[in-house]
Amino acid sequence: MVGVQLLLVRHGNAGSKVRWKGADRERPLSTKGKRQSQWLADTVVPMAPSRIVTSPYVRCLQTIEPLAAKLDLKPKTSPDLVPDAGDRALALVERLGRSRVAGDIVVCTHGEVLGEVLQALSLRSGLKLQPRPPGQKGCLWVIELKSGRLQDARYFPPPG
Repeated sequence: MVGVQLLLVRHGNAGSKVRWKGADRERPLSTKGKRQSQWLADTVVPMAPSRIVTSPYVRCLQTIEPLAAKLDLKPKTSPDLVPDAGDRALALVERLGRSRVAGDIVVCTHGEVLGEVLQALSLRSGLKLQPRPPGQKGCLWVIELKSGRLQDARYFPPPG
């Protein structure tokens, strides 16, 4: 089986949960988060992903919006990528990792979800990840899966 490359994204900076007065799912990106989303688009476009799957939360949608526009892709939302999704997020990433669709797949989610998924994949494969997941808000992890096992992981921190 050919290896699959997933581009795992932690949504950009969305300010403070405590200060936000609305529903958490509606919390938007901050100015810094919007800059991070532009950096993400510039970084990922040359990789030419063929699909985008994201949490339906506003901050995740806004994080991948510039990328989706540049690639003319319509993101698919998944409830399996929301905070507290638990094992559903890992199952989704593993399914995507077995996908036979040509091209990389972008997955945008939340720090706690990304951390759990990367730690589980790391434990199963014995591959130590640096830095410790999930990484900074707005970061990108490029991971290679082969037969559902983590083969390689590269971390790209957002600027500033």
